[in-house]
Parts: sequence; C-alpha cells; structure tokens
Amino acid sequence: MTNFGPQFLPEEALRAIPFRKLGGNVMIHARANFINVENLSIGDNVRIDPDVTILATGPVSIGTYVHIGAQAYLAGGAGITLGDFTALSQGVKIYSTSDDFSGRHLTNPTIPPEYLGVERAEVRLARHAIVGAGSVILPGVVVAEGCAVGALSLLRHSTEPWGIYFGTPAHRVAERRRDLLLLEAALLEGRLPTKPARPPY
Repeated sequence: MTNFGPQFLPEEALRAIPFRKLGGNVMIHARANFINVENLSIGDNVRIDPDVTILATGPVSIGTYVHIGAQAYLAGGAGITLGDFTALSQGVKIYSTSDDFSGRHLTNPTIPPEYLGVERAEVRLARHAIVGAGSVILPGVVVAEGCAVGALSLLRHSTEPWGIYFGTPAHRVAERRRDLLLLEAALLEGRLPTKPARPPY
C-alpha cells in the first residue's frame, strides 16, 4: 500500500478561493466541495477533510479550532454556524432546510417552490460541541455549549449545555465534564497544559 499524502491545498490556492472570510492556519483537502463560497466564513486553525460538502446557499460560518471530518455534509440554505472548538466526525450531516415528509406537499428540488413545504431554520453549534460519526442534525437545532452527540444519533431538538446526547432520536444520557475549559485556557495562553485527573471509572 502506498500513501500519496493528505493532499491539502497550498496557501496560495486557498487565498485564490473567494471565501467571505478565510483565517490563518487553515487546512482544506483538495477533494472538499464548496458551493457558493462567497457565503462561507472560515476562522483560524480549521481543518476540513476529504469529501466534505458544504452548500453555502445561505450563510455558513466556521469558527476557530474547528475540525470537519471526511464525508460530512452541511446544507446551509438557512444558515449554519459552527462555534469555536467544535468538531464534526466522519459522515455527519447537518440540514438547515428539509422537505415536508407528511405528504401535504411535493418534495425534492426538481419541483417548483410553490408546491413545496420546505422547513428552513438555522443550525448552530456552540463552543466545544462535538458530534459523533454518522449523526444527523435537523433544521433549527441549537447544540448548546459543551454538548457531545454520540455516533449515529438523530438530533431533532435543541440541547441544554454540557450534556452527552445519544440515540434516535437523541436524548441526554449523561453530563459532560468541563475539564477541557482548563485545556482551552492553556492553549490560548500558550502554556503547557496541566492534565485533568482521570475519573475513577
């Protein structure tokens, strides 16, 4: 097996893309796909892996220290905000728009708009939110500060801060530790971290 390298775009190629905003120390894989890049804002210290698709037909904002794993899909027609220190694992899907599945309207993008009943609502992930592989987030959801969403979960409703959510549909199953805030402070101050004590389990 031969490793041909990660193939992240060089700085000059990134600067040639007409993003709304592009920060520093940004890594974007050559196989990432963007639509309407003029609506896409990217902060500092961001990594976007291969085969990520971002439809920025509405405003999409990515904060600082954000990772978007391979094959994630962000449908940003009504807006998506990823706060600082957020992370999307592989294959996460975020929809800020969705067809009406009730049967009251026709569905799919080949249909004229007057026959559709599309739900449109911004999706926001607050600071330190992390979403596990294969999870789906639906329109209007706010993932509150510090929340973790387990793999293969379906998030239909907004969360409360510092919870661990899991399931289909997702529900709160545990509290999330806040030790990472000490690590954030150390990182931003440029000092070596003091590792939090491991829990007794």
